Amino acid sequence: MRPQPLIAVRDVAASSRWYQRLLGARSDHGGKEYERLVAPGRKGSPPALILQLHAWEIDHDHGPIGDEAKPHGNGVLLWFEIDDFDRAVTRATALGAEIVMPPHRNPPEGEPGGPAHREVWLRDPDGYTVVLASPDGESPL
Repeated sequence: MRPQPLIAVRDVAASSRWYQRLLGARSDHGGKEYERLVAPGRKGSPPALILQLHAWEIDHDHGPIGDEAKPHGNGVLLWFEIDDFDRAVTRATALGAEIVMPPHRNPPEGEPGGPAHREVWLRDPDGYTVVLASPDGESPL
């Protein structure tokens, strides 16, 4: 199984540029109505689809994706494991991303168990919560 999350956004092209810069991803479709973002695959693997973006008002024969007037992504976190955590935090800062939770260890220092990685929680331009996490075990006690 491979997750293929799709979020509705106000400006597909602007959101695409934001996520490309934040995640080091690239466009695999492009356009004002729909976008596919891919990340480089691991050695010998093709690029991996990591996120789809869709304009709120475009129905593409399937009806609306959601209601733009309602909170965007309430209760949903867009969670990305990344290999370059420190550089990603720098990129998020350069983008002017709203920081929801600054970089921290999960679980907190000194507590056993959990993924033993670092996280930073952000808001994207549409108000979705985005979590960037280093690989599990990257931040041992």
